[in-house]
Amino acid sequence: MFEVIREHQLNIMLILCGACAMLLYLVCNTRFISKRRKGILFLMESMALLLMVFDRFAYIYRGDPSTFAGVMVRISNFLVYFLTSGMVFGLTLYLTDHLLADVGLVKLPVRVRLSAALAALGMLLAVLAASTDLYYYFDENNVYHRGRGFVIAYIVPVLCPAIIATVVLQYRKKIRRVIFISLLIYIFVPVFCGILQIFTYGISIVNMSMAAVSLSLYVFTYLDINNTVERAHEIEIQNMHSEQQHMKKLFDQTATAFVSAVEIKDEYAKGCAVRTAEYARRIAEHAGMNEAECEEAYYAALLHDVGIIGIPDNVIKNEGDPQKWDRELMQQKPLIGKEILSSITEYPYLAIGAQYSHERYNGTGYPDGLSGEDIPKVARIVGVADAFVSMTTKKRFRDERPVFIAREALVKGAGTDYDPLFANCMIKIIDEDTSTDEEHDALETHLICGEYRENITPGIAIDSSITRITFECEHDKNSGAAFSEPAVILFDSYDRRVHDNEKSIEAYRYVEYAEIWFDENHITTAARKLVRTAVKNVLHSVSGAEKYEITMGRHNDHIKLKMKGPLFEKEIVLVKPISAKSAYLALTGEHCTLKNITVEQTGETVGEDDIQRIADDVSFTDRMESDIKNIQIDQTRSSHTEGCEISDKLHLAFHTMSLPGADLIWHCPYIVIFSSADGRVNGENYREYALVKLCGENEGSQDYSHNSIVMKKTPDFPGWEAWKEQNHRGMEVDIDIEKKKNRITIRTENLGISIENTTTITDSPDKVYAALTGDQIALTDIRVNG
Repeated sequence: MFEVIREHQLNIMLILCGACAMLLYLVCNTRFISKRRKGILFLMESMALLLMVFDRFAYIYRGDPSTFAGVMVRISNFLVYFLTSGMVFGLTLYLTDHLLADVGLVKLPVRVRLSAALAALGMLLAVLAASTDLYYYFDENNVYHRGRGFVIAYIVPVLCPAIIATVVLQYRKKIRRVIFISLLIYIFVPVFCGILQIFTYGISIVNMSMAAVSLSLYVFTYLDINNTVERAHEIEIQNMHSEQQHMKKLFDQTATAFVSAVEIKDEYAKGCAVRTAEYARRIAEHAGMNEAECEEAYYAALLHDVGIIGIPDNVIKNEGDPQKWDRELMQQKPLIGKEILSSITEYPYLAIGAQYSHERYNGTGYPDGLSGEDIPKVARIVGVADAFVSMTTKKRFRDERPVFIAREALVKGAGTDYDPLFANCMIKIIDEDTSTDEEHDALETHLICGEYRENITPGIAIDSSITRITFECEHDKNSGAAFSEPAVILFDSYDRRVHDNEKSIEAYRYVEYAEIWFDENHITTAARKLVRTAVKNVLHSVSGAEKYEITMGRHNDHIKLKMKGPLFEKEIVLVKPISAKSAYLALTGEHCTLKNITVEQTGETVGEDDIQRIADDVSFTDRMESDIKNIQIDQTRSSHTEGCEISDKLHLAFHTMSLPGADLIWHCPYIVIFSSADGRVNGENYREYALVKLCGENEGSQDYSHNSIVMKKTPDFPGWEAWKEQNHRGMEVDIDIEKKKNRITIRTENLGISIENTTTITDSPDKVYAALTGDQIALTDIRVNG
């Protein structure tokens, strides 16, 4: 290896010269470094450059007998020895600066001063050696030879770094990691090379190594600067984040103060602003907006009603339906809100939300009558959220509306009153929350019953899965009442609750089938028929809590209950008015407490022969049957037609009729696009790509497809109430389905509702099918054309 270095060392020195010159330029232009340290680095890189230049000259002019060569050889060798000690002195200066500026020492260790003194002594000895033969001498041909004191020249390059190393190791925990590594390299590489230099001749290993470690010192210093800047930046970001959090907290407090002022002005508005804000944020999230846009939607909705502060109390507290002049004053609310919030110039969307949230998509809103996308996006979001909260909140002049009525209003108003995209997002949120609420309602485990039906549990669904309900009953012996027993109520309602006043019965479409006790008594109300068989139980009443059990299931319109109490067992078969009605069971009682109520799915299902038939089915499919069997769909998607493969184009034609009791616009036919191994909905390896409702809604799995729907109301649209009436009378429907590669388009127009839904399938099914289903409808005379 030494021979290779000896052969190429002049080129190596030239490369090191160029690198040192380049680093000198970089040192001069490096920011974020103290002037003192920059000066030290400049000095060290300058000495490294000169060391390589003159060491190279020493080899170039060696052996040249000319006078000029003799001068150059002697100057070059002097500077080589002088600069070697000078670079050690520079290292001492660098360490001194780091210990004082970064480590924080007030007083330098004696070893650092000793190292500096030895380095200075080495430079003086280099001057002395230039006029004596101490280190070297030249013959008549200007050839360099080692002198008798040659070894002394390497004491400084070896001893001083060794002394410095002890200081570096002592303070290693306080010296930053990058600087610590660079100092170790600067110390030990020249020392190691200095030892080798004693045993080699004609190779400047020490000088080249010192130039190289000088380069590395700058590189590591730069890395340290970079780390320091990054840490400073992180601290700055943390401080900014902390300041932002502080400002956000202050803004939240200010917004809360505004909301409180509105709620003091109108007690019926209590909680509405927060609910509207939460829904607005969720709408924005469903629409795929970023976090900042979601936050804007939240705060714009939170403060959109602040203008109510400027409305007179006699208008706000009008107990009747507001008169025209009241409405005119109320319509000033957006403008007042804009004036209040426009001073918050950092958040202009607040004033925009307040000003335009009462505009309507078709241009019938106020104050400016804007339409479509001329209404700012944040205001369109707030408008949808506010409409839902307003409909489901009690007002002075009306009760709150059921959630499903508000949902229907959003479906009806999509594209007219509300932005269809954001209305559809709100509908999906309602469906999510409804599903969660149903799961939560079924978990009630304790019920205190005073007078009969004073307290009633939410309804527990009765379906084809066999469900077991158990509970314990403690009788209230202190009430003095002659009767103390639990009871059950069988019913149907949209909110799964029992209702007893005319408004809520009508609003929630409440139908009560029967009341049944755990003895021989029952009351039949809307049930078509009820049959009971009873057997006295051999068990006797015991003190304390008594155990009760109900096992229930349904097949079509027949319901079967097995009821067991401490004294009585019986079996009930009940027939609903029509299959399309749902069925729920609620627990109640009289002067007793029901405890430890549990609801368990047994995992078994009710078969056609498991319930005694006590009445004929009510069927609405007794019409012509064509290519596919007629079906009756009593509840949402309770039945589907067989799948029809979509290879290129597919045309479906059929007759549809809503069942009695169907009174919502989504009680209509649906088209399902799917794949499965057997071509049936919910078959093996089932994947659903789209669900399109003839009322203009669509759904689809985001895992396997993307859906885009365009729903328009043509001039032939008679209005939603007339649309529902025609569905009850029955109508013919034509659906065209077209498949191109992985894209499927559904087109249909019925009673002025034009739908075009595009489904892009993201997986690769072998076959794709279409099937018909719906909610509370009968589909007959189904014709298929490929």
